[in-house]
Amino acid sequence: MAEDPGNEALGERFRALPPVDRLLAGLSDLPHLVARDVARSALDRARALIRAGGQITEDGVADIARRLADEHSLQLMTPVINATGVMIHTNLGRVPLGESQLEAVRRVAGGYSNLEFDLVGGRRGDRYARARRTIAALTGAESAVVVNNNAAAVLVTLSALCDAKEVLVSRGELIEIGDEFRIPDVTASSGARLVEVGTTNRTHLSDYERAITPASAAILKVHPSNYRVVGFTSAVTTKDLARLGRGRGVLLIYDMGSGSLDDANEGWTAGEPKVSHAIEHGADIVTFSGDKLLGGPQAGIIAGRKDLIDRIARHPLMRAVRPGKMSLAALEATLTLHLEGRRNELPLWRMASATAEHLEERATSLAQVLSERLNDAKVEARLVAAVAGGGTLPDTELASWAIAVTHPEIGAAEIQRALRMRARPVVGRIEDDVVLLDLRTVAPEEEAVVADALVEILN
Repeated sequence: MAEDPGNEALGERFRALPPVDRLLAGLSDLPHLVARDVARSALDRARALIRAGGQITEDGVADIARRLADEHSLQLMTPVINATGVMIHTNLGRVPLGESQLEAVRRVAGGYSNLEFDLVGGRRGDRYARARRTIAALTGAESAVVVNNNAAAVLVTLSALCDAKEVLVSRGELIEIGDEFRIPDVTASSGARLVEVGTTNRTHLSDYERAITPASAAILKVHPSNYRVVGFTSAVTTKDLARLGRGRGVLLIYDMGSGSLDDANEGWTAGEPKVSHAIEHGADIVTFSGDKLLGGPQAGIIAGRKDLIDRIARHPLMRAVRPGKMSLAALEATLTLHLEGRRNELPLWRMASATAEHLEERATSLAQVLSERLNDAKVEARLVAAVAGGGTLPDTELASWAIAVTHPEIGAAEIQRALRMRARPVVGRIEDDVVLLDLRTVAPEEEAVVADALVEILN
């Protein structure tokens, strides 16, 4: 049977495609195994195009391979310039670390350390001893332990103290932490039995009193740090819950989420509950994040009564959720800066404390420089609002300044995508088809990178 002329022609066009080895020559910056997969994927796409009746040259296949290689590079973790105005940006790694925090990491990352070794006694030591002392000094807690995030802190606390027993939670505090991680799910995973009390907007002390039974182990108070309930609302104070717990033999566990150590009654964290106040008012255990208002690395901190912390530290789950040496080193440096009153050395606090006047000067200067370098694009300084982000301070906005960028022939979405595809990606936001690059979250030394990127994209 004669071969189909169409198939023969198709075969000829397939054989004309460059071999993998030739494509690899243009992918020398990638590891060999990755480059090989990229080359094969490029050839697969070229064959699909030919089957669909399209035409492609060897240079065209090489271009496909190069684009795939660029996409691969962008899939690796890489530094990003955050121009969104969201200071604690979960998708961009929460908060940047400052020089003293990075130096603490560098000191222990390049070699061995006394992570769990007692240099005085010459024997196994306590991984949490250094952080524990500082946390105790900052919060007034008797003891503390550290895990890898606050969800883990709540999970291991409930597992260690409330397994197979009841935990009372107000219906107004059954929050979703993010990405569908919800307090009821965390409670169920711990082995505790959730008992809902009160209503969504109002919970009274009498609701807790009626719900306590011999099977009750704890009251879990959850700070709704990522939303606000306003209007006809009522919640029970920490003092009252602690008094009730002591009288009825149940613990008070307070998940504070953001974990403010700031004692000021004004400024960007005004109104946020303080960890030290929760301890002072009688909470037996308090949990909070290290990478939110503390301005440190991802971590969960559990602070409170020493006998309870000891029980938590001995729980088998601690092995699965404990942090490594680099996270602990960064956290210890973060806590030290708070203890020494140097929190403005933390990038988060530095950007939060920047005045609107200073940001306006930066935005005006950058807009003027760009206007002189760009041909058709329009760039101007614009007053905007920045936010804390990261599930913290949901009703707090900070006056900020951004550069607003438009182009007569290039849409905002296209500009935004081009900025994201840079070797040093820039992530901003779009409002009313205008690209806004908020300088509250852009470090001054990053402005030149942003300017060069816009010039290359828009000219």
